This record gives sequence, structure tokens and C-alpha cells, in this order.
Amino acid sequence: MSAIVTGDAVVLGLQPARLPSRALALAIDLLVVWSVYLLVSLLLALATASLDEAAGMAVAVASFVLVLVGGPIAVETLSRGRSLGKLACGLRVVRDDGGPIRFRHALVRGAMGVVEILMTFGVVACVASLVSERGRRIGDVFAGTLVVRERMPASSRAAMPLPAPGPVGRFGQLDLSAVPDELWLAVRQYLARAGQLDPQVSRRMAERLADDLVARTGAPAPPGVPAVVYLAWVAQERQARDARRAHRAEGAVEAGGGAGAAFGTGPDVRGTGSGGGGASAGAESRGPWAPKSAEGAGSSDGAGVAEASERRRGTGFAPPA
Repeated sequence: MSAIVTGDAVVLGLQPARLPSRALALAIDLLVVWSVYLLVSLLLALATASLDEAAGMAVAVASFVLVLVGGPIAVETLSRGRSLGKLACGLRVVRDDGGPIRFRHALVRGAMGVVEILMTFGVVACVASLVSERGRRIGDVFAGTLVVRERMPASSRAAMPLPAPGPVGRFGQLDLSAVPDELWLAVRQYLARAGQLDPQVSRRMAERLADDLVARTGAPAPPGVPAVVYLAWVAQERQARDARRAHRAEGAVEAGGGAGAAFGTGPDVRGTGSGGGGASAGAESRGPWAPKSAEGAGSSDGAGVAEASERRRGTGFAPPA
């Protein structure tokens, strides 16, 4: 089966962010970071005024590294790729496979950002983003990350209508035994989110899944039927078969229980005897919650106490009075 990328906590079909939106997010981030850096530098200058020149330089370098380099790395790590500028522009940094980034990804991006953005005033990052097909800068290439758009227009999300139910009996003879559970899971996940995906992405995924189903079943889709409709019809047939199988199993269990009760083969039957012994065994076979018979109702209190004691020994508890 073809590998289907379903990123963790990332909606499928998101589009890569382009240079204008990334530049706006970067401008917001730089404004916030430089404001914090200037404020921290001013406070440190007042606090270290009595130190010598070498100590002052060491404090200045440390503040530069911690604020301008460590700050963005910490924010992207803790927010899973959403800095203040990206949050305002609806962007997020994710891995190439669509999953959330971790500390090592943010560290590589931040280290390369010193050269791409701070030392060259963003010129290298802009050129790399324009050249890249998915708008990635050099830090994204080395870190294996991608900046995507989280907020998509509503028109592009609702462009894929749900397919109508398939004709009854069309896939009744289809052999589904060779289809693995992983493929069924991928089909169900796709059909549940088909209306939220980009139309082109949804069509490509449907075609890949349909090809995998055809390879397992040996039965191609009917002529003129789109791949998403074919997937929905086959999934409907699989669900109908599972429902019929479960119904037959439930009916067999109920029939077996009824036959056991009719022939006296239940777990409470302890055997039969003759005379008084048979009557006593029959009373025990009714279980602790069975109603008393008419004969039992007319018996003496001593017989009732003896019967209760016998049941206590057989069942472990005494029935209610």
C-alpha cells in the first residue's frame, strides 16, 4: 500500500506558506524580539555598570545569544511551531511529514536564522524562499521542516461533497479478504475528512487508495465512477458485511442459549433424582432467585430454614426472605 501522510495534529491538505505571509510573520517576530532585547540590554547595562569592559562584553554577548537566538527557539519548541507572528498570520512550522516539530528542529532553524536573517538582514532567507518550490528557507531545508498555512478559505475546504450510497448488490461478490486492516483504516480516515481537504489533494489521495483496493481485490471501479465514490461504495459493502456477520453471530448465541434452557443443560442444573431427593435437586436447580413453589409455600419454617442453609452451602449466600 502506498504510504499516506497523515501528520500528527495537522490537518491534511494544508498549503505551504509563501514569501509575503512569511515576511509579515517574520517582521512581527523581529519587532517583538528586538524590543525585548533592547529592554533586557538596558536593564543589564544598568545592573552591570560597575563591571569592567570584558565582563560587560560577556554580558552583552550572552544577552544577544539568549534573547535573539534562544528566545525564538524556545517559543517555537513550546508552541509547536507557532510564534507570535505566525499565530497572527495563521502559519505554523511542521515537519516534512506533517508532524509537529521538536527541539532539534527549532534549534537548527534558529541557528541557521542567525546567518540567514540577522547577519544578512533576511536577504538570504528571501532568496531561498523564492527559489524553493514550497517556500522553504535554508534553515527549513537543514531542519526538515516546512511552514504551512493553518487558516484556509472556507470555499476550498467544502469543495468535496460526500458521495451518495452505492447501488445495492453491485459489490456483493467482491472478495475483500485480501484487504489489510491498515488499508481499511486509511480509507475510513480519508472518507471522514474528504470534505475538509483541498480538492486536488483529495483527488490524488482517493486515486491512490482506489489503486490499492483494486490491487487487493482485483476488481476495478465501474466506468465513469470517481475514485472517492468507489471508495465509499466499497467501504459501505464492507460495513454491511460486518453488520450481517455480527447479526448472525448474535442470533447463533441466542439460539444456543434457548436450546440449553429448553433441554435443562444450563449451569444451574445439578442433576435429578427420585422421590424427595429429586424434588430437592429440582429446587436447587432453580437457583437462589427462583420463586418458591406452592408446595414450598405451605412447608414448615424448619423446612424453609433447612432449604436456605442448603442453598447457602451451594451458592455462597442466602436468598432474600
